Amino acid sequence: MKILLFLVLISICWAEPHPDNSSLEHERIVHIQENGPRLLVVAEQSKIFSHRGGNVTLPCKFYHEHTSTAGSGTHKIRVKWTKLTYDYLKEVDVFVAMGHHRKSYGSYQGRVFLRESSENDASLVITNIMLEDYGRYKCEVIEGLEDDTAVVTLNLEGVVFPYSPRLGRYNLNFHEAQRACVEQDSVIASFDQLYDAWRSGLDWCNAGWLSDGSVQYPITKPREPCGGKNTVPGVRNYGFWDKEKSRYDVFCFTSNFNGRFYYLIHPTKLTYDEAVQACLKDGAQIAKVGQIFAAWKLLGYDRCDAGWLADGSVRYPISRPRKRCSPSEAAVRFVGFPDKKHKLYGVYCFRAYN
Repeated sequence: MKILLFLVLISICWAEPHPDNSSLEHERIVHIQENGPRLLVVAEQSKIFSHRGGNVTLPCKFYHEHTSTAGSGTHKIRVKWTKLTYDYLKEVDVFVAMGHHRKSYGSYQGRVFLRESSENDASLVITNIMLEDYGRYKCEVIEGLEDDTAVVTLNLEGVVFPYSPRLGRYNLNFHEAQRACVEQDSVIASFDQLYDAWRSGLDWCNAGWLSDGSVQYPITKPREPCGGKNTVPGVRNYGFWDKEKSRYDVFCFTSNFNGRFYYLIHPTKLTYDEAVQACLKDGAQIAKVGQIFAAWKLLGYDRCDAGWLADGSVRYPISRPRKRCSPSEAAVRFVGFPDKKHKLYGVYCFRAYN
């Protein structure tokens, strides 16, 4: 009986399909065109470097894998540029183009356009670069049912600096930290920016907020109060904390500026209010912390005179270490937050170019 059943099953498997079912069988067939024109999007460079106030082109071109032409001609090409956020779950719209239609978004309005040096060029030009433009950008090209993407990172030349307010260390929640950086002509730094600063020698024992909501600090010289003297150098990570309730310092990032930073030559030392007025009388503003760091790091500014800054702190920049002026290292030296009404210092001013 078992042998009989086995032979019946074999005969069914070998049987030809019934003519009446041939049309149904045909409808179930899915045709796959393996050698068709597949859309490819390519970024010739994955990282581009620029600076605040400059112009930059983020490269992006599209091709069809099995044809020599840029587009098939049957569908309109849609190009979309977005900026990737740190949690990778959301994207910020930057620019969209389809045919003759063009649209830019948010702070990018009036500052972005496609280069279009050839019919397959989707490269994005960003003008008058802002500190907030730093980050990773996605170029997406869509044609009919086909699409592909490429990612380009825009890096800015600049400097990372630690910041805490007059109240002292660990007094800023995340949102206050963001505002504190903006007030000092900077933005809250990213992990990549802090990591690059650490590789360049930044050593700071106080933990600070970064733009992704994490709290970290860079150590080049391991020691007992900073993770232990037997630990390896690196960027120490406290992890992610409550942005409203947790309080730390902050690491800010700034780039070059369109103006002149200088120490005001004045016949007398000044209180804070007198310093503010002296800069105004000279056609300038009292300088911000980000501006003294940018002048020191990017322009090599060096002066041994302590001076007021806009946040009420007193600092001075040393690019050439020497006796009585930061003998051990080049740095922006921090004097503190003196009494604004009674303590007398010089002042650093900033005059913006028109």
